[in-house]
Amino acid sequence: MGPDMTSYDYDLFVIGAGSGGVRGARVAASMGARVGIAEEFRVGGTCVIRGCVPKKLLVYASKFSGLIEDAQGYGWTIPEASFSWPTLIANKDREIDRLNGFYLRNLKASGVELFESRAVLEDPHTVRLEGLDKTIRAKNILIATGATPYIPEIEGAEHVITSNEALHLAQLPASIAIVGAGYIALEFATIFAGLGVDVTIIYRGPQILRGFDQDIRDALASELGKRGINIRVNAEIVSVAPQEGGYAIGLKDGSALHTQKVMVATGRSPNTTGLGLGAAGIDLGWNGHVVVDDFSRTSVEHIFAVGDVTDRVNLTPVAIAEAMTFCETLFNDNPTPVDHQFIATAVFTEPEVGTIGMSEEEAREMCASVDIYKSRFRPMFHTLSGRD
Repeated sequence: MGPDMTSYDYDLFVIGAGSGGVRGARVAASMGARVGIAEEFRVGGTCVIRGCVPKKLLVYASKFSGLIEDAQGYGWTIPEASFSWPTLIANKDREIDRLNGFYLRNLKASGVELFESRAVLEDPHTVRLEGLDKTIRAKNILIATGATPYIPEIEGAEHVITSNEALHLAQLPASIAIVGAGYIALEFATIFAGLGVDVTIIYRGPQILRGFDQDIRDALASELGKRGINIRVNAEIVSVAPQEGGYAIGLKDGSALHTQKVMVATGRSPNTTGLGLGAAGIDLGWNGHVVVDDFSRTSVEHIFAVGDVTDRVNLTPVAIAEAMTFCETLFNDNPTPVDHQFIATAVFTEPEVGTIGMSEEEAREMCASVDIYKSRFRPMFHTLSGRD
């Protein structure tokens, strides 16, 4: 038998204070567990600090150009409008600071002990807090370190930015090329286009938004084109080189284009490097993700993982749901598997996309007969706005 419970500093130690880690820590503490959590950057994680929340604020900002245009059809004459990117970014940062403080207060109120330090596993029960030169022992461990933007191996990759840097640009570029066509790429394309930037999307596949229903993909591509976004499909980037006033992008077919900024949004990689997961005996998958079972348990019985680091369904509400089922399983004696079958997904482009369940293509693979119903209508708002 191993050491009894009292020989551990914590019943649960959480590595990573994003959406999944914070929820797991707070709920476990409410169930009576002694909980500690480590975060090397800022509490709140990708969603709050450099993802959904700041992105959505920028989406709101980008809509005003269209609203000003629409207003004329309703009899409004609006004097020449001007936009200040530095003002928007400063106000956005102020709101992120407020939310960061909110998360810090909630952790403290829940009785969770926060360590602002990088955490590395030394063995299955020992965690070294590198920034504090401190070691703790935990009965159970939850890994919730999320993911980070993936940068493809291309010539001149050091010149590109990711969604992280896009949220902190000192000034708005006149033009930007966005490599990739998933929801992050398309949302930032919408943001920049709405703020007056000349936007080009470069995607190696045949159509944007891979994995979504084909009708949705086709309709969104058409609508983004109406908003002035240049979508180049079946195009693969091979190089980025500095050029006067910006960068020259080389494509696989030998063509090139010039842009002031280059952003890549070609997926995200799980944050598992340098965490000591090998020392703890934790199995990793093909792209470095933590392999877990239906109960979010890793190959080590008392170590669990939730959220993007597991590379299952990388969405904030999913990470939170995984954290809730983890707590039910471990601290409420109620083994609860995670159900990823039907997850509502939103893409905050213009127009927005909302979807749940199977795509038509997936349905046809499962069923001999599938009925499809489609309807198109012009929203009443746009009967006078003059826009489609």
